Amino acid sequence: MTLDIDFVRAQFPAFSVPDLADKAFFENAGGSYACGAVIDRLTRFYRERKVQPYGPYAASAAGGAEMDEARARLAAMMGVATHEVSFGPSTTQNTYVLAQAFRQALKAGEAIVVTDQDHEANSGPWRRLADDGIEIREWRIDPVTGHLDPEALRPLLADRRVRLVCFPQCSNVIAEINPVAEIAQIAHQAGAVVCVDGVSNAPHGLPEIPALGADIYLFSAYKVYGPHQGIMVIREDLGMRLPNQGHFFNGDVLYKRFTPAGPDHAQVAACAGMADYFDALHDHHFSPEPDPARRAARVAGLMRRHEAEICQPLLDYLSQRNDLRLLGPAQADRRAPTVAVDLGRKAEPVSAALAEYGINCWAGDFYAVRPLRAMGIDPAQGVLRMSMVHYTSADDVARLIEALDRVL
Repeated sequence: MTLDIDFVRAQFPAFSVPDLADKAFFENAGGSYACGAVIDRLTRFYRERKVQPYGPYAASAAGGAEMDEARARLAAMMGVATHEVSFGPSTTQNTYVLAQAFRQALKAGEAIVVTDQDHEANSGPWRRLADDGIEIREWRIDPVTGHLDPEALRPLLADRRVRLVCFPQCSNVIAEINPVAEIAQIAHQAGAVVCVDGVSNAPHGLPEIPALGADIYLFSAYKVYGPHQGIMVIREDLGMRLPNQGHFFNGDVLYKRFTPAGPDHAQVAACAGMADYFDALHDHHFSPEPDPARRAARVAGLMRRHEAEICQPLLDYLSQRNDLRLLGPAQADRRAPTVAVDLGRKAEPVSAALAEYGINCWAGDFYAVRPLRAMGIDPAQGVLRMSMVHYTSADDVARLIEALDRVL
C-alpha cells in the first residue's frame, strides 16, 4: 500500500498557509504540525465547552465526555486499558512526577539504570535521585556509532539491585530504533521494571505497548499531530504500587495518581482528534477493521514505509560527503527519519542559510547534550537536524538535498 501524500497533506491546515505552503518543513522532531481534527476539536471546546467538565449540564457533560473519549480511543489504539493512560503538561513534567514517586518507593542502595543516549527529559529526573542515596548506573553508547548495545546492559543488572531501567525507543539525534522488547525482557529477568521514552518514535506510528513489554511508556502529543500534552502509559499494578502524587482523594484512580495539577481540559479533549486523524488515514487506505490496535498498526506500517522511502536518498547523499558526520545508521529501515549531522563547526548558521532556500530546519544540541558529548561532539557547536514525518514528500527531500549542496 502506497501512502496517498495528497490526502495526508490535505488533513493539515498548515499546508494551506501561504507562509508555510511553499516551505519544506524539516523540524518535525521539535513538534509536528497539528492535524485539522485536533484543531477543530480544540476550537470547539474553547467555543462551546470551556467550563468545568463532568457537571450535570450539557456543556459540562460534553466536555467531560470528550476528555474521556480521548483517553479511551488512544488507549485502545495502543492496546492498553483506558485508565492506564494519563495526560500531563509535557513528557518532561510527567517524567519528573514519576521520578518523585520512585524517589519515595526506592530504598537507599537500590539502583536505576539510565543511558547517555537519552534526551535529558528521560535522564535528568532519574539522575537527581542520586541525592537520595539511589545508585545511578549509566548504560553507555558506542562513542563512534551511538549504538546502545543490549548486551552491555546485562552486567549492570548482575547484582539484581536495579529496580528501574530507563531508555529511549530512539534518540532524538542518533535515531537508531532500539529493540525495546528485547531490552525489556533482559530487564524483567533481572527483576527491574522498564520506562521507555517514546517521544522520538511515536510520531512515526503509535506502538502496541504490550508487544513492547514496557511498564511505562511516555510520549508527547504535540509531536504526534496533536496539542501540547504529554501522554503516559503506566501498567496498572505498577502504578497502583507507587506512591500517589495527586490529591489524596484521587489516589484510587490510576490516571489521576501522577497528575498533581488539574489537566488542561481542552487539550486533553483535543487529543481525540489524533485518533480521528489516524482512523481517517486508515479508512482512506485500507478496508474496514473494527479493532483499533490493528488499525493503528496498519497506519504505523504505512507511515514507516513512506518515511523510509523518502529518507533513504538523504542518508545516501549525506553518507557520500566527507565534510560531515552522519549520526546513527545510514539505513532508513533501522532508524527514525530524524537525521542529524555533525559539521565540525557551529551548525546554526547552516540552518539559517537553508531557510533562505525555503528549508525550515534547525540546529543545536536539542537537549541531547549527553549523547553528543559521548560521541565527541561539542554541544555548543551543535548538530544540524533534519527531521521528517509521513507528510514529508519526496519533493521536499529533493529540495533539501539541492539546498544542502549549495549551502555546504
